[in-house]
Amino acid sequence: MTTTTSRGGRARWMMRALFFFLLLLLPFPSHGPRAVQAFAGGYGINYGRIANNIPSPDKVVQLLRASKIRNVKIYDADHSVLDAFKGSGLNLVIAIPNELVKDFAANESRSIDWLNENVQPYLPQTRIVGITVGNEVLGGQDTSLAEPLVQAVKNVYNGLKKFHLEDKIELFTPHSEAVFATSYPPSACVFKEDVMVYMKPLLDFFQQIGSPFYVNAYPFLAYISDPQHIDINYALFKPNPGIVDPNTSLHYDNMFDAQIDAAYAALQAAGYNNMEVRVAETGWASSGDQTEAGASVENARTYNFNLRKRLFLRKGTPLKPKRPVKAYIFALFNENSKPGPSSERHYGLFNADGRIAYNIGYEGLLPSSAPKIQAGSWIVHYSATVILSVFIFLALVT
Repeated sequence: MTTTTSRGGRARWMMRALFFFLLLLLPFPSHGPRAVQAFAGGYGINYGRIANNIPSPDKVVQLLRASKIRNVKIYDADHSVLDAFKGSGLNLVIAIPNELVKDFAANESRSIDWLNENVQPYLPQTRIVGITVGNEVLGGQDTSLAEPLVQAVKNVYNGLKKFHLEDKIELFTPHSEAVFATSYPPSACVFKEDVMVYMKPLLDFFQQIGSPFYVNAYPFLAYISDPQHIDINYALFKPNPGIVDPNTSLHYDNMFDAQIDAAYAALQAAGYNNMEVRVAETGWASSGDQTEAGASVENARTYNFNLRKRLFLRKGTPLKPKRPVKAYIFALFNENSKPGPSSERHYGLFNADGRIAYNIGYEGLLPSSAPKIQAGSWIVHYSATVILSVFIFLALVT
């Protein structure tokens, strides 16, 4: 009798423990308003529109919601997009393009007018959570934009303060790899001296207001610049020996992580030890010119599938293992009107008609014959493991 009661008590206690464990796996509804988060999770998408054949913004919202992509970045503040995103629940980052940087630097009233026209009327129905000021300005071709950039950023921030939005809308400017003097090994990365003149006051201000450092990180571009010496498997997240940073002894099995840690190293060398690095753009072209090695559907699919899986795992990098990586993928669509090499028109996860360009687990607006990859299989396996464990437990205690 005593043994039976003891076993029954232990079983009830273990059942309660299991119940509370399972509760931890369930999402809890929030009560009351929450502060707007500029980036939910680790995965976002760049919605470029330099094309004359892509779906309308309302169809794009439908596609994004069906794909469960919550973070979206655009390159302007087009009102048709802002209208379409109303009530969608999607996080939207809008942009002040490079051609307006000088004007915004010279006139604080210009930033207030812009916010009055493109932000204030749309909140809170459209979840505008971020504003980029320029894109790849420092280290870019138009050197006349470098000096006014920081003042433009400050004027936009002052405008946000006037509307009491400085704690709800994140302000940043994305940088290309051209701001770095070197990036190999990652620990040796530093900013170029001529760039640092303008980068330092910008970083000082971003540190003051708590903005991350955003970099456009493209293993594809690094690979096509030197395909003879870069292992494509290292660029595609496929099995490879990787590299060991001789200064830190950290091992890197993919170039994406190495590029992020190179940015961290440059920030640390400049004295910004606690600034977060996020990726404003990354992707792989599914087609390109003959000189663009590695531009293929198979490589694009491999890169974006492996990248998506890596971001959903919420992992950090070898240098910052406790800080999950956040990245916006480039891009949502193939954009047929983009200038430059052929690859520029073939970064999209989706074709212009809404069909998937290749399958990494998304469903397009229209059916596609692209071969399937089960992007969510690791989630299914995890759920199946939990359920199986419950059944085994019940079998043991009954």
